[in-house]
Amino acid sequence: MTNTRIERDTMGEMTLPAEALWGASTQRAVENFPVSGQPLPPEFIHALGLIKLAAARVNHHLGLLEPEAAAAIEQAAREVADGIYDAEFPLDVFQTGSGTSSNMNANEVIATLATRAGGRKIHPNDQVNLGQSSNDVIPTVLHVAAVLGIERQLIPALRHLHETLAAKAQEFDDVVKIGRTHLMDAVPIRLGQEFGGYARQIELGIGRLDATLPGLRELAIGGTAVGTGLNAHAEFGARVAAELSELTGTDFVEAANHFEAQAAQDAYVFAAGALTTVASSLMKIANDVRLLASGPQAGLGELSLPAIQPGSSIMPGKVNPVICESVIQVGAQVTGNGQAVVIGGQWGQLDLNTMLPMMARNLLESIRLLANVSRLFADKALAGTTANVERAEGYVERSISMATAFNPHIGYDAAAKIAKTAYAAGRTVREVAYEETGLSKERVDEILNPRHQTVPGLGDGASGG
Repeated sequence: MTNTRIERDTMGEMTLPAEALWGASTQRAVENFPVSGQPLPPEFIHALGLIKLAAARVNHHLGLLEPEAAAAIEQAAREVADGIYDAEFPLDVFQTGSGTSSNMNANEVIATLATRAGGRKIHPNDQVNLGQSSNDVIPTVLHVAAVLGIERQLIPALRHLHETLAAKAQEFDDVVKIGRTHLMDAVPIRLGQEFGGYARQIELGIGRLDATLPGLRELAIGGTAVGTGLNAHAEFGARVAAELSELTGTDFVEAANHFEAQAAQDAYVFAAGALTTVASSLMKIANDVRLLASGPQAGLGELSLPAIQPGSSIMPGKVNPVICESVIQVGAQVTGNGQAVVIGGQWGQLDLNTMLPMMARNLLESIRLLANVSRLFADKALAGTTANVERAEGYVERSISMATAFNPHIGYDAAAKIAKTAYAAGRTVREVAYEETGLSKERVDEILNPRHQTVPGLGDGASGG
């Protein structure tokens, strides 16, 4: 480094870049943790800025921070929350497990900005960190960032995906196709029914995410070092939660039990489970769509996906289900992230969890990935997907599983004989049934009506719409 300056903290002198807004404590962490080269996500930094803003405002209202200092800290913290100074937060994810380094990073950056703006020295610990500890600030950051990400990014994206799937379910309601279990031919089903099932998966996923929010809305702030609230005003936690609610437009509350809020991260583990479930749903849906669109000549070919890019550098004209593949890869990553969060939750020991930066990184990435890929899946794949009706309905007529409809009329064994005869002879069930069931042609056709087989109450071959 050619342009440097010297800063001092309680451990002595440190040399750091001349233009850096951070101080000696942050620089020590920069040098101590060159692990992954990945800083904490922007959502984490922005939530940290919001918490420092709320804390300064509360300390001013409580008479603990002078108006000029509070105003300068608030303005600097707001700029951090707005993402103006993301580059001033270089610390690696894999740092001190409490996130103390990142808390001090924020304290030092905000103190530098506030000092410049106010013209008087602002102390990072005594003023920016007043009434706080890294041990209650960082768990609070985890919860605030997760709530905002789920509410503002992920749930709206999933609602958009749900609407797209529900619209396709309605569009495809008249398309009768062959159902498949164990990847083998089963009885008829409507394409709209399959897509209705996909839409319901996403609807339930949204509900599961909603169920994580009450726990995430509880904030550790006010507990300071171990949950006892040492050095914090008795009203500090509740007031900061109220300020954060006002700042974000969503509800936060002080933790019902500060010892739980700092020693454990069960709400985060629960949220990771909900995210993993959503990822599982998306993987299932994307892979189904990929299978149904396989071919186009030598696969199932019941769906056609939009062609959005060439699929091969060697095979001209080949088009691949690339958006589906992106969804599946995201699902795998989110599943891995979720397992890491679970392990992080298991390794909270005694009065503090010390896996917080890793847990934050994984959960926030999962929220972001799922939100982004859900919109891509809806807009670049599903919205333009069409049904190949003739192909789908042709499979139904050729399937030996059509014989299942005869079970109530001639019994399982006789129906199985028809199916085996049809398969061995390369004929349709309908053709064999005309000859071997003793039923009239009209009755056979009535029983084998594919659409009737997809409607409860009509699958017994009774006449109806």
